[in-house]
Amino acid sequence: MNIQIFGKSKCFDTKKAERYFKERRIKYQMVDLIRFGLSGKEFDAVLRGVGGIDNLIDWDGKSQEITLMKYMDDVRAKEDKVFDDPALMRTPIVRNGKQVTVGYCPEVWAQWE
Repeated sequence: MNIQIFGKSKCFDTKKAERYFKERRIKYQMVDLIRFGLSGKEFDAVLRGVGGIDNLIDWDGKSQEITLMKYMDDVRAKEDKVFDDPALMRTPIVRNGKQVTVGYCPEVWAQWE
């Protein structure tokens, strides 16, 4: 298993995900999403894994960018905006190879063990 957690340092769900894997003694790599972001290939893999950009955006966020994106029809423009500003992504993003989850999903992670 090669677990990667992409998250924000102040995100409660990211901390819960880290605790989930620590308690089960599963090695993981933590990447600060705000500081380092995602590479182009990682971003594409995450989009494929979660089923599109609308599943990756944190629609509950308080940013004005989120409010504007609710009215955007152009998928490519949404992808570009989220890629440029990782703070708009819902966290944690947990990858295990080609499998990807967004948010706290212990029921899915249990199947990976």
